[in-house]
Amino acid sequence: MDLEEAKEFKERCTQCAAVSWGLTDEGKYYCTSCHNVTERSKEVINTGDIPNTKIQAINRGLKRKRKFEKGWDWYVCEGFQQILYQQAEALKTLGVGPELKNEVLHNFWKRYLQKSKQAYCKNPVYTSKRKATVLEDNPSHSDWDSEPDLLSDFSCPSFVESGTDSKPDGHTQKPFPISRTSQSETASICSGSLDGVTYSLQKEKGIVKMTVPRTLAFCYLSLLWQRETITLSDLLRFVEEGHIPYIHAFQRFPEEMKLYGRDKGIFAIESWPTYEDIYKKTIEIGKFLDLPRFPDITEDCYLHPNILCMKYLMEVNLPDEMNDLTCQVVKMTGIGEVDFLTFDPIAKMAKTVKYDVQAVAVIVVVLKLLFLLDDNLEWTLSNIAEKYNEKNKEDKPWFDFRKWYQVMKRSIDEKKQKWEEARAKYLWKSEKPLYHSSIDKAVVYKRREMVVNLQKQFSTLVDSVPTVEKKRPSSFQFNWTEGDSTRTCFHGHGLQGILKKKGQSLTTKNSLYWLSTQKFCRSYCKHVTTYEESNFSRSYQFIINLFSFLLRIKTSSLHEEVSLIEKRLFKAKYSKTKKKSRSRKGRK
Repeated sequence: MDLEEAKEFKERCTQCAAVSWGLTDEGKYYCTSCHNVTERSKEVINTGDIPNTKIQAINRGLKRKRKFEKGWDWYVCEGFQQILYQQAEALKTLGVGPELKNEVLHNFWKRYLQKSKQAYCKNPVYTSKRKATVLEDNPSHSDWDSEPDLLSDFSCPSFVESGTDSKPDGHTQKPFPISRTSQSETASICSGSLDGVTYSLQKEKGIVKMTVPRTLAFCYLSLLWQRETITLSDLLRFVEEGHIPYIHAFQRFPEEMKLYGRDKGIFAIESWPTYEDIYKKTIEIGKFLDLPRFPDITEDCYLHPNILCMKYLMEVNLPDEMNDLTCQVVKMTGIGEVDFLTFDPIAKMAKTVKYDVQAVAVIVVVLKLLFLLDDNLEWTLSNIAEKYNEKNKEDKPWFDFRKWYQVMKRSIDEKKQKWEEARAKYLWKSEKPLYHSSIDKAVVYKRREMVVNLQKQFSTLVDSVPTVEKKRPSSFQFNWTEGDSTRTCFHGHGLQGILKKKGQSLTTKNSLYWLSTQKFCRSYCKHVTTYEESNFSRSYQFIINLFSFLLRIKTSSLHEEVSLIEKRLFKAKYSKTKKKSRSRKGRK
């Protein structure tokens, strides 16, 4: 569709009498108002530029080729490489070190191409479609220390910046250099990429097929290797806020990479990534790549539960004094040990820790230790704290659970409403329209143009301009400051009303505790335990819902993590229940 070239055609449309013309891919004029296609075609004035072409008549003329009209040959893996490059650049702007893109992610991606037999091996899967010189499968070329350029000349596309020490030597050749020939020579009419159709049908056993969600798994693996200060929940939140390309990442492809047909099902995403899905894909890719043991997560690392607990205590406006209790729980349960926290993909039971979920689960356990959360004791302790604070206004205030609940309930409801509104207003249609084939291109672009015009007209009628508010990236979703009259900050409040002295140490006044899960599911179940809100107190439900929204995870996932922490903390209680169940079976 070329409206500029069709301006010289001034005849009225026989259907609607409008003078508004565009050009189809065949060079025929069509009415942009009613889509009526005429028999008239644009005359090609300069025939010298078109050798071996016979000009028959004006109405059968040829349309002049536009720049990038056909595009270049490209493969699906090069599209994913583009997305990974964009995401790595976005992480760099968020403060992540350049080593993540230039070294870690680059090597992970190179390893994936080798393991999936797409490049850096003796017989890549694409050599049957076009001739290319590939690397021999020997230690000198497949070693992770060597960093040759990646797939194409135009895709970014090398993750390694120019000028670094990782330039390829004279003997190292690209796995399959891009061919800048017209796409019409080799590409399928069903997709813009050369292998879009075959890739969508591919189901090879033992090969982890690359998808857009798996690009986030690659990013998280790289962040984990670098021990960066971004958790998985932070990564997904940055995606949702638009700081990291994901939903419409294909829009940033170079103009030469035409994308349509089967490519739409591969690169177009119409749902938000979920925590559990990306977590599973991270482990899956780590095992597929045969990655070695990751760098140790020690006490000074951001991902250590002691540091994350401190961060989330600040986030949800709880007293700083609770950090001593969370550290004690971490020590007693052993979840702060290096071997427990460090990801080892080649281990027999390869699994990584849900660092952020585990940290908030520890906080939930501490809140149960202090307040029991049975819809009774927490309110009784709140009455005591309220009376003390009224009589001793000059002293350090005691933590009032009821007042904290009211402040957090109001704040979380406001935040949740804004989040739901933002999701409802999100435009899933991309600015760059996707079409099933080149035949549908003109109609799709016209429909998109009509939608944009209708949106503008509607916004004018309601006297509003459709603007998407882009939040500044931050590790914290809530900010609490001392002296704020509208929202009380509880960071400096004490726990004297909840704790009592016993010798030289402090213990909780509450001596009771109820287990979140009495009996765990059997090993063949997909879940460890089940969570039904009606079975639990309202205070516990509020706490679980609060932290679940904070991390954008399911409430059942957090409840399961709380149960696992309790299982480690109260080994004696669980061993007693096991003995009782065995004795009952014996009597029967």
